[in-house]
Amino acid sequence: MKIEATAKSAREMGLTLEEFEKVKEILGRDPTYTELGIYSVMWSEHASYKNSILQIKKLPRSGKNLLVGAGEENAGLVDIGDGLAIAFKIESHNHPSAVEPYQGAATGVGGILRDIFTMGARPVAALDSLRFGNPANLRVKYLVENVVKGIGDYGNAFGVPTVAGEVYFDACYDENPLVNAMAVGIVRHDKVAKAAAKGIDNLVMIVGSSTGRDGIHGATFASEDISEASEAKRPSVQVGDPFSEKLLLEATLEAIDAGLVVGIQDMGAAGIACSTSEMSAKAGTGMDVNLDLVPLRESDMSAYEIMLSESQERMLVVVRPEDEEPIKRIFGKWDLNAAVVGKVTDDGLLKIRRFGKMEAEVPSKTLALGEGAPVYVRESSRPQYLDELTKFDPESLREPDDYNEALKKLIASPNIASKKYVYEQYDFMVGTDSVVVPGEGDAAVMRLARWASSEQGKKRGLVLKTDCNARYVYLDPKVGAEHAVAEAARNIACVGGSPVAITNCLNFGNPYKPEIYYQFERAVEGITKACTEFETPVTGGNVSFYNESPDRTVYPTPVIGMLGIIEDASKACRSAFKNEGDLIAVAGRPMREMGGSEYLKVIHDVVAGRIPPVDYEYEKHLHEFLIKAINDRLVNSSHDVSEGGLAVAIAECCITDSERTLGAKVSLRSKERPDFAYFGEGGGRVVLSFNESNTARLSSVASSLTIPFEVIGKVIPERVTIDDCIDIDLKELSSIYYGVLPTLFSVPVAEQ
Repeated sequence: MKIEATAKSAREMGLTLEEFEKVKEILGRDPTYTELGIYSVMWSEHASYKNSILQIKKLPRSGKNLLVGAGEENAGLVDIGDGLAIAFKIESHNHPSAVEPYQGAATGVGGILRDIFTMGARPVAALDSLRFGNPANLRVKYLVENVVKGIGDYGNAFGVPTVAGEVYFDACYDENPLVNAMAVGIVRHDKVAKAAAKGIDNLVMIVGSSTGRDGIHGATFASEDISEASEAKRPSVQVGDPFSEKLLLEATLEAIDAGLVVGIQDMGAAGIACSTSEMSAKAGTGMDVNLDLVPLRESDMSAYEIMLSESQERMLVVVRPEDEEPIKRIFGKWDLNAAVVGKVTDDGLLKIRRFGKMEAEVPSKTLALGEGAPVYVRESSRPQYLDELTKFDPESLREPDDYNEALKKLIASPNIASKKYVYEQYDFMVGTDSVVVPGEGDAAVMRLARWASSEQGKKRGLVLKTDCNARYVYLDPKVGAEHAVAEAARNIACVGGSPVAITNCLNFGNPYKPEIYYQFERAVEGITKACTEFETPVTGGNVSFYNESPDRTVYPTPVIGMLGIIEDASKACRSAFKNEGDLIAVAGRPMREMGGSEYLKVIHDVVAGRIPPVDYEYEKHLHEFLIKAINDRLVNSSHDVSEGGLAVAIAECCITDSERTLGAKVSLRSKERPDFAYFGEGGGRVVLSFNESNTARLSSVASSLTIPFEVIGKVIPERVTIDDCIDIDLKELSSIYYGVLPTLFSVPVAEQ
């Protein structure tokens, strides 16, 4: 290949001229076309984190409960006692879902599940964090319907419960939805598998499905802006088969349990190119691979196509020569391929052969994240809009003429209304370990009884949550990111759990734009601050840049996936009021900030204002209060005050249990503007209901922790009343709350 043609190919594959020159310097010659393809996918942002690695290294990445450091393995690993560990991770599949929403979302679920069971962990839960554009937009309707169906079809068929998540709508996501998938698994300490190609002359095997042409250059595709040309890149979207993945799960865990696996890695982004280079780089070894031995769906595939294919449900496994036949028997029993394609070498080189020709010979470490892949510091500048929007004075707005109508409009906001339309498409009870399911509480709770050995371990439960108020992060990237962590932790505490660790999915625009990079680095600072304060280390995650179209950039959206532990899952607290006559109280400070609130957006069409700082000592005391109150069974319900403020939180406590008709009569006795008192946000408050006989004990616990505690009303039948301003029939409010999304998405929408 002539040098001019090679340079042109490099540019077309996403490499810069400087990176192309660096490849030539590494090799001491011009690269082959296959080598160019390998470098282009491995040095893409999606695989190399070249524009983000220096920032994310600042995150707190170690802690007393972590068994592996962040980024060391396919997923984070947290010790939970009884010789058990939790593997968990969140990743994005945004760009594929934008152009092929069903398969994009489905393979996002499949990919994150493989990251879990390559650790030797059995997946026990899935979560998803979704962002879409204006639901009145026909294209957005199409995306919503197919993303949700893709998640449901794959997870349901695979047999993992989808236990929690979030769905938000904003016009900034019109062209570029965010589809973040999280998976959680359980593994015994002595069964954890590693992703390193150790042992010279050990065999390299590909197991699972055959390799086809789907998904080629998917990693590069995920490292560029969405544009009109993106539609032509549908081949960059993989096609998933959940039934094959279920077989792969069982075969993989059986092989690991039998002690036959030296190293294993999922073939996700960048396919064979990624798994071969990363596994050998991690071990300081090389690999000699013959692509003629790879099981193919199409026999005429080139070395370039085979190396870059992102066909799903495949693993790269390193095994001892004497274990070749036992491995083949296990995978054959599950009707899966298990083909020896090469061996581990001692020269540090990745050698790729096809039809007797050496197609690639490159040093493995020059391809890998944290090794030889390029690392950049991008220009950063504070966006001008921040100063302008934070000057906004909410006092300048007129009060609502009708507070009943204001509350109904907020309840009708797709960001607040029930997401039952979404989660009822998911099987959240498969496995029968789900305790608090979608719609019932502020976080999901799952039993550990069938995994644990000790009596205390059998009582314990997992608590799982995803969170991010992207509007907050847009208005203040650092403080908004702090709030994302703080709200996740508060939601964990609201069901009775203690926050333990997080995984994150950092969704931003083009990092080459200084204002975008500023948002990113400041958000990382915020997460670092919050996780350090809460002692919730970051176990790993994903950075997703280029989430923008020619017309707009998405809000900076650093999604937090948090893991917590509850000591007795049977005591987990739900959010809905339980008993007529129970007292209602607010625990927490009257943080009635209007900046970035749903009220400003829905009622006044304003996105502006100041985001209040997070008070960490206070938040930690609030967690302690909630955990104590719930563990001692002093409260009957607990619900965080978030989007829509206190009035919406009270209404949600009345209507989130669709089987009951319990309302509330509340008097706030506030001296400030009613709309500020009712709809202000800012975090740090929880609505509780409890038997009147527990008032003194709750007040005492709150006082000992300096947590404000105020009884504001009582649970009554059939109506929601707040002061003299709000008085609404519960059936009307419930009808609105549960009817919004089904009405929006009731008619099948043809692809636009």
